[in-house]
Amino acid sequence: MSRKLTRRQMMAATAAGAAAATFKFPMPAIAQAAPFKLGLLTVKTGPLAQGGIQMEQGVVTFLKEKNYTFAGRKVDFISADTGGNPAGTKTKAQELIERDKVDAILGPLAAFELLAITDYVRDQKTPMLSLAGAEDMTQRRPNPYFLRPAASSSQAMHPMADFAAKELKLKRVVTISEDFAFGHEQMGGFQQTFEEAGGRIVNKIWPPLVTPDYTPFVAQIADCDGVCQGFAGSNPLRFMKTYAAAGLKYPVVSGETGGDDALLRSFGDEALGLYSCCPYTLDHNTDSNKRFVAAMVKDYGVEPGFYAAGLYVAAAVVAAGLEKSGGKTDDKEAFVKALKAVDLKDTPRGPIKFDHLGNVVGDFYIRHLEKVNGKLVNKTIKTYKNVSQFWTYDEKKFLQQPVYSRNYPPLKT
Repeated sequence: MSRKLTRRQMMAATAAGAAAATFKFPMPAIAQAAPFKLGLLTVKTGPLAQGGIQMEQGVVTFLKEKNYTFAGRKVDFISADTGGNPAGTKTKAQELIERDKVDAILGPLAAFELLAITDYVRDQKTPMLSLAGAEDMTQRRPNPYFLRPAASSSQAMHPMADFAAKELKLKRVVTISEDFAFGHEQMGGFQQTFEEAGGRIVNKIWPPLVTPDYTPFVAQIADCDGVCQGFAGSNPLRFMKTYAAAGLKYPVVSGETGGDDALLRSFGDEALGLYSCCPYTLDHNTDSNKRFVAAMVKDYGVEPGFYAAGLYVAAAVVAAGLEKSGGKTDDKEAFVKALKAVDLKDTPRGPIKFDHLGNVVGDFYIRHLEKVNGKLVNKTIKTYKNVSQFWTYDEKKFLQQPVYSRNYPPLKT
């Protein structure tokens, strides 16, 4: 039996049907957040590759821990090999920013790479968190889009020099490091603090970054009671072997790269007794560091050093900054401000925060290289708390002096 529907009944039925349809087939009210694109500039070939490979491993370890998700946004990770030279770094930075549209860049590794791209990255307003130590990036010529969550070139060398003078009682030291910005700035920082503590630098030796044989340079080490080396990548291995083969017995001190924990499986007894200062140490006894070390060993079969830890922490800063910005990156100035406000109490290296110029303030560890149960280990023997890039110096007076260089401070002998 059929009946005719009134207009009111038909409208009611249509509305009810629409409501049912809406209930059964809901439409998303808000579109899914776009992926967060994270780029890495690293080095996978040449003498710096040992550190560059660990950089990538450190980032991936953190991403896995966070299930490739920051602040509710999926993370797309793009790793680029710079080749360890300024031109390659510039090309890869352009590709990450212009082609891949990354929201932030981690890296690069070397100071000379960083200096080659800082103006471009600033003009592109792309946040960059680098391992490279180029001092003036957070000193006399700060880049507002730049943060350094690892250490400036001399940041580890100031406490190392303090320890060398006051506790090792060294008086006359020869410095030796690669002839490029990172080496110059490391040795400059060591020299200033060491000489102000009563010591004297008697010679500064500068092998090229790519040196087939350190013998002629080691032959210049004399008239001293200690040596400060600042080699990076795999070069510390070759230097220490040549040093021992020459029969030299002077104590050797170094910064974060010269005694890196990741090198210990490749060192032999020639490195025993080495003192190093680093913002990360493998034996840091915290749950977060134990998890980090276990993950690196599980996934890569290697124990992490400064390079891996530095990039793990850099990725943690990005994740924390993105949380602070509510997951938003469209306002780049606001995103950078959120990154610089990050204050992490628990990382594998310990607590970190940033100064007003974007450089990290954190703990630095003096380690002594020993053999325990047949295995080489860096044993932490002293911790310098809350070390600034300006050490104990007055910031204004520090910035009035020239940036550390090959000839500054000058050799007084």
